[in-house]
Order: sequence, then structure tokens, then C-alpha cells
Amino acid sequence: MEFLRPATWEAALAAKAAHRDAVPIAGGTDVMVELNFDRRRPSVLLDLTAIPELTEWGGDGTLLRVGAGVSYTRIIAELGDRLPGLAMAARTVGSPQIRNRGTVGGNLGSASPAGDAHPPLLASDAVVEVASVRGTRQIPVTEFFTGVKRSLLAPDELIAAFRIPPADGPQQFAKVGTRNAMVIAVCSFALALHPSAGAVGTGIGSAAPTPRRATEAEEFLAGELLWESRLPLSDAVVDRFGELVASAADPIDDVRGTADYRRHALAVMARRTLRWAWHEYREGGTRRCA
Repeated sequence: MEFLRPATWEAALAAKAAHRDAVPIAGGTDVMVELNFDRRRPSVLLDLTAIPELTEWGGDGTLLRVGAGVSYTRIIAELGDRLPGLAMAARTVGSPQIRNRGTVGGNLGSASPAGDAHPPLLASDAVVEVASVRGTRQIPVTEFFTGVKRSLLAPDELIAAFRIPPADGPQQFAKVGTRNAMVIAVCSFALALHPSAGAVGTGIGSAAPTPRRATEAEEFLAGELLWESRLPLSDAVVDRFGELVASAADPIDDVRGTADYRRHALAVMARRTLRWAWHEYREGGTRRCA
């Protein structure tokens, strides 16, 4: 196995162009597991940890641009006030040691349906920035995933960053598993309220071949929320939202749970996160996760 460790982004892109089968590694929280269990034996490993640009984040117009190498720990500590939903999801990723190493860029690269970062990215309409020696592409996260552990990432491309709007309203994330962290989600759900646009964002994880949004549920709820008066939600609205979220899933039976259980759990999580988020909105605040 050949090991490459470029010191610049340009050198990394050149290496990926020359070795299209090279497997990028930063935190290594997914790749090293596959290597240790002999599930994967790439001919080339491309270590990206020496590239400073990947560990930076900052404002980019109305959006935040977060480098693919920013760790979960830093997202919680440095971006929890701007991206509370993503920070909540980051808190459920592994142990503190894993969060210190793992990255959202790596989560996107693996394209697992169970990736914890994916639902909040979907709920906030994030965009994935990918690059190669041919140039840079901006891919909406809603289009990025194409199948189980498959994405639109071309063989010569690397994930550079993701772009995401800061929260303009309450955000929530919920996950079902045998433990809160250090476990692959049986299913997960993210919710983002966007009062400035009168819109709602959702994200479903581990309940379909790809992470996905519940668009019918979003449209229904956006029309039912009393944004100006902030009056309480009726049980009928909350229940219908849960039903629509569950119906958007396409789960399977596996060792972690049945399809029926996943649909039930999604409905419960949708109802709970909606009540939590709407309570925060009625109180006039946006939850901070830091």
C-alpha cells in the first residue's frame, strides 16, 4: 500500500488525479475500521491532515464555509451557536476521542445512509464543495447521495468544504440507537425552522438507501405553523407531521431494527423535535449547542 501525504491542496488534487483509486483519509474514523477488519485494502492512501485549508471555516457571503477537515469537536465548540442542529448531531458521534478526529467531510465522503451529520445538512440546505484539477463544483446536499455509500463525487475529486446558512430559527436533532453515542443510528431525524422564509427543513437518516428529506412533511408544516402569532400547535398538526415524516422513509429490516420500528421511531422523533423547536420559537430564541 502506497501512502501519500501532500502538504498543499493543489498537491492533493494532483495526487488524486494521478491515483483515482486513492482513498482519502483525515480523521480515519471510517477508513481505519475498514482496514483493521480487512474490509478494504486500497492500493493508495491519501493523507489530507497536513493541508491547513481543510481545517478552516469562515463566512462566505450569507453562508458559512466549513472545511472538510474541521472536526466534530470544533463544530460543537466553535459553531454550536451558528449551527445548533449540526452540533447536536456531532455530540452523538462516537466518543470524545472519535469526535476529536472525525470530520463532516469524512462523513460525506463515506456517504453512509446512517451518517449522523447528513440529516442536519439536509434540513439546512447545505451545499457540498468538491474539487479536482479540473475545477470546483458546488453540489446541493439533496443531490449529493446517489445510493448506499455512493455519491456524485467523481473518482478524481476530493471534498473541500460544505457551505451552509447559519440558523435563523430553532433546530433539533434526534437519534435512536442502543446508546446515545458510540453507535450507528437505527434511524435519525433533523428539523430546522426557517422563520425568515416561513419554511421548514427536515433530514432523515438510516431509514432509506440514502439520507433524504421529508418534503411533503415540510410543505404541510410550513403552511400550518402560525409564524406571526406563535400560537401553540394542535395535536392534529403534530401527529400529521409525524405521519408524513414516517411515510417519507423507505427502511429495511436489519440487525439493528425492523422497517416498521424505524417508521414508528421516525414519527415519534418528528413529533418530539417539532414540539421542542416550536417551544423554542415561541420563547423567542434559537437553541445554542456549545
